[in-house]
Amino acid sequence: MNKLVTIRRVALGFTLLALGLCGAASMCAQVTDWGQKEAGPIRDVTPQLIKRVQITQNLNHQIPLNVPFRDSTGKTVTLGDYFGKKPAILAMVYYRCKMLCPEEMDGIVGALMMVKFDPGKDFNVIFVSIDPTETPELAASEKALYLKRYGRPWTADGWHFLTGPQSSIDALAKATGFGYTRVPGPDGKMTQFAHASSVELVTPSGKLAQYYLGVEYSPRDIQLGLVEASNGQIGSIVDDILTYCYRYNPLLNRHDLLIARIVQAGCLLTMLILGTYMVVNFRRDVRNGRIQAARKSANG
Repeated sequence: MNKLVTIRRVALGFTLLALGLCGAASMCAQVTDWGQKEAGPIRDVTPQLIKRVQITQNLNHQIPLNVPFRDSTGKTVTLGDYFGKKPAILAMVYYRCKMLCPEEMDGIVGALMMVKFDPGKDFNVIFVSIDPTETPELAASEKALYLKRYGRPWTADGWHFLTGPQSSIDALAKATGFGYTRVPGPDGKMTQFAHASSVELVTPSGKLAQYYLGVEYSPRDIQLGLVEASNGQIGSIVDDILTYCYRYNPLLNRHDLLIARIVQAGCLLTMLILGTYMVVNFRRDVRNGRIQAARKSANG
């Protein structure tokens, strides 16, 4: 009797377990089916939005120097006003951005705080808004904010926060390979922009020399980049040596150490030391020979 009860209990347990598994499977199937109906089929395709916000590195391309913008005082200017003698750091942002742009601008300011060169004297910093509705007043408030954060008020003439018409923005974005697109804001209006983050170093003639992607930038890379972009017009002998030993890598957007250049520099330094040693000893031998000859002549 006890065995029969036990067998029945075991059978009942297996039955309940089977029913539970079937129910769970049915529920999973329903959830999966509902998910497919709600979310649609999974696609392994890059969204069009991502394609529109990519950065294309147009190295050695000329930026448009004659397109009009307005500076933070409301004055009409062109990009050409900031070129001719000094290189520049260029970044396309928009001032009402609450997410990526402040991180990018903070990254630039933070890196430049550890660079020995001064904006205005050695190079220019140019921010260009991609939003044609933004005003010089807004640009002026942004300039005051970041200049205060930078902590060198005497460099104010080297910081330029520009706004401008859509045609000028499009011309510059095309030249720099800066992809961006409008996206709906929280209120459903087209008030925000999707874009990537990039900083360009531009030569005094207005050609794109280097790109730095992301929101954190190496002070060493920026300093070396400015020296290179200036064509040797700024920097010291030490900077020249560093630019000889490092080379900008456009694939990694940074300066890589060149072992071959280090070996060459070491050989040159060794030859210089040996040459100096030989010259010093040769001159000493000549001087000693003359002294001995003079003594012999005096004694004879």
